[in-house]
Amino acid sequence: MKVIVGKLVVVGHPGVGKTSTVIRYIERTFNTEVSSTIGASYFNCKMEIEDIIVKFQIWDTAGQERFKAMVPMFYRNANAALLVFDITKRESFESIKVWVKELKKNIQERIVMFVVGNKIDLPDRQVSNEEALQYSHSIGATYYECSAKEDQGIQQIFLGLARAVIQLSGTEVGHNLKVLDASSCRALVADASDANATDVGRTEVPSWSINSMAHGEVQKSGCC
Repeated sequence: MKVIVGKLVVVGHPGVGKTSTVIRYIERTFNTEVSSTIGASYFNCKMEIEDIIVKFQIWDTAGQERFKAMVPMFYRNANAALLVFDITKRESFESIKVWVKELKKNIQERIVMFVVGNKIDLPDRQVSNEEALQYSHSIGATYYECSAKEDQGIQQIFLGLARAVIQLSGTEVGHNLKVLDASSCRALVADASDANATDVGRTEVPSWSINSMAHGEVQKSGCC
């Protein structure tokens, strides 16, 4: 069985639901009191599609202005990105353009980009589906809409990411995905932690523990 190990970064304006989107998929829960991310939070996620296992090392980054200087360190070696905005707040959609520039500046290899319009359960929409879809196509990204609160569209996003990474792994050049057989994957796990495999220092790894956010120390990460 083939195993693909990729790094996924989640970026976007503060309060758009980046962490809630990831937690909704991994833990199948929604918490209205999730704290703002400080620096970045780390998650594991594993999916099996036909005879291929796709394992994502997910870095959920902070959206606040005061953390922007440190966020690029989490882009390093990324293979995929979720660019999340709130469909009821135009400012959050406009900020996606800034994140795209940052990703292209810091990542030289090919990267899968998904633009995600969150909070479709809310009224007073400010960004239309058509506008977001047109912009996504203009930057070579795929567009999805979802509601982390109501669990709408979440499964489709991560399934789409896995399929896109599988497709990327089939190209001979232009990516730095780890493509392994099952025995090689076991050896990788024995030799190094997931955090080390991303080339980000362990002292900078806030992590996810069930039902709480941990900032500044490594804890056991959630895994699906």
